[in-house]
Amino acid sequence: MQPGSIHLGPLSISWHGILIVLAIFVGIEIAKRLLRRWGHDPAGFEQAVFWAVVWGAVGARALYLITSPQAFIINPLSVFEVWRGGLSFHGGMIGGLLAFWYFHRRYGLPLYPYLEAALPGVALGIIGGRIGNFLSAWDSAGRLTTLPIGYTFPPGSGFPGICTSTLDLAYGGCAGAVVMGPVHLTQLYGAAIGLVLLGVLWLWLRPGRPYGYALWQFVLWYSLLRSVFEEPFRLNPLWLPAYRNDQLGVGLFTATQILSAFLVALALYMLWRLGRKPREGVRPGPASLKAHPR
Repeated sequence: MQPGSIHLGPLSISWHGILIVLAIFVGIEIAKRLLRRWGHDPAGFEQAVFWAVVWGAVGARALYLITSPQAFIINPLSVFEVWRGGLSFHGGMIGGLLAFWYFHRRYGLPLYPYLEAALPGVALGIIGGRIGNFLSAWDSAGRLTTLPIGYTFPPGSGFPGICTSTLDLAYGGCAGAVVMGPVHLTQLYGAAIGLVLLGVLWLWLRPGRPYGYALWQFVLWYSLLRSVFEEPFRLNPLWLPAYRNDQLGVGLFTATQILSAFLVALALYMLWRLGRKPREGVRPGPASLKAHPR
C-alpha cells in the first residue's frame, strides 16, 4: 500500500480520491437510469448533481475540519489537499442536499426523486471512500486496541502511528512513544456499512413506496450503523466524554455520534410524516408508466 497511487510532479492523488471520483461517475449513470424508469427527465439532474458534488465536497471538508482539527494543526495548508482524504460524509450530505434544494426551488426540479436516484452513488462513495482511506492508511484511522481484530500497518504504508501520550495520530511532536498498532480497521468497518446500505437500498426503492421513503431510511440507518459499528472505534476527539476504554479502543461520544442522534430523530419524524401523507407522490412501477407515459 502506498499513500498516493499516482504522482504528477508534486501532486499525489490518493486511492481515496480515485475511488470517490469513480463512484460519482458510476452513481450518475445509475441515477439517470432510475429517473428514466420513474418517468423523470434526467437532463436537469446532471446539472444539479454537478453543483451537489461541488458543494458536497466543500461541506465535507468544512465539517471534517470542525470535528477533526488536530489533522491540520501542524500543517494548516493541508486543509486544501482534499485529494488526500479527510472528508466528512455528513458535511457532504448537507452540502449536496442544499444544492439539490436550490435547484428544486429555483427551477422547480423534483427534489425527492433526484435525491433518491443519487443514493446508490452515495452508497458506492461510502464504500470507495472507506476503502481508499484504508489504502491511504492514515485517514479515518482507528483507536489502539488489544482485541484480536486489531491490525498493525506495515512500515511504508503511510500510517504515521499513534502517539501514546495523547492517543492521537502523530502529526508532529509527541511527548510519548509512537506506535503503529494494533488499531481498529475503522475504514473497513465503514466500507461494510456502505455495502449493507447498498444492498437494502434496492428494497427501499421498490415501486409503490412514497418518494422520500428511501432517503430517510438511508439517513436513519447510516446514522445508526455508523454510530454503533464505526464511530466508537475511530480515533476522533470525544466531544462528550461519557466513556473511554483505551484497552479495547472504544470511546463515546464523538461529534459525529452527537450529530447522528439528531439525524436519527429527524429521519424518524420524516418517515412518520411520509406515512401519513406522501409529499411527492408514490414511486411508479413499469405498468403505471405504460398507462401514463411522460
